[in-house]
Amino acid sequence: MNGTDVSISGPDAVLDALAAGIEGLTPELRKAAAYVLENPNDVGVSSIRELSAAAKVKPNTFVRMAREVGFEGFEDFRAPFREEIRRGVVSFPDRARWLQSIEAQGRLGGLYADMVAATLRNIEESFAGIPTEALKAAADAIWRSRQVFVLGVGANASVAQNFAYLAGTGMDEFHAIPRTGSTAADDLARADGRDVLIALTCKPYRSEVVEAVGIAREQGVCVIGISDSPASPIILGSAHGFVVSVDTPQFFPSSVPALALLETLLSFVIAGSSPDIVQRVERFHARRHELGIYVEEGR
Repeated sequence: MNGTDVSISGPDAVLDALAAGIEGLTPELRKAAAYVLENPNDVGVSSIRELSAAAKVKPNTFVRMAREVGFEGFEDFRAPFREEIRRGVVSFPDRARWLQSIEAQGRLGGLYADMVAATLRNIEESFAGIPTEALKAAADAIWRSRQVFVLGVGANASVAQNFAYLAGTGMDEFHAIPRTGSTAADDLARADGRDVLIALTCKPYRSEVVEAVGIAREQGVCVIGISDSPASPIILGSAHGFVVSVDTPQFFPSSVPALALLETLLSFVIAGSSPDIVQRVERFHARRHELGIYVEEGR
């Protein structure tokens, strides 16, 4: 296999090359190759010592195996596997293990840079794909509604609560669901065509969110879906759908783009609302000052 150029290919090409040439390897190299073929997810998240211990070979065996496939060394060999993890193709646990391996190798500076770059890229890609008209249409639906439900669970629960809280400073009847001790289905039981449901979920899609969106649609509720794919079950069939980019080097999707999108959506709602909303916000915050909620200057 020596001389095969797979340095720019993905993990599948590397695995195919190993499988095709495994019979021509020495017994020790064959043991290393067999372990990689049987445990490909370990390649991107485990150190070479961990892999060699698991395969019962010397660490240098994996280096020689990588060279047989056409790579300069083992780090180049496993780069495609790590790139797949970075893009979120593998499971959450494997991505968490990969992050730990970065720290163990003293490469947190690179991780820091990757996180910053991913956050900026996600914001740019998300907003580049959302027309102003689409945001305005969703904002108009919110302003015309009787009440607005904002549904997020897990990591998205705080995103939903933040939006409902900010909107509540100037408008009534904004509800983050599920409420404590309730379910999203129960919270939507009396909702109808006069109401709006803003729902958030990303891969792997939360079943309770998908089910609640289905219930809302049956009841005629206007659904605004925010997810990571145009094929998401909460975007398909919804009145308004917004796709956000959420990829990061971490093991879970980023919440930053959804939060930024909701803040922008709220600004559109306020911009198109009645003039008295400014007075409502001012009265709200004036009352909070009266109640001593804020630390006053000079104290």
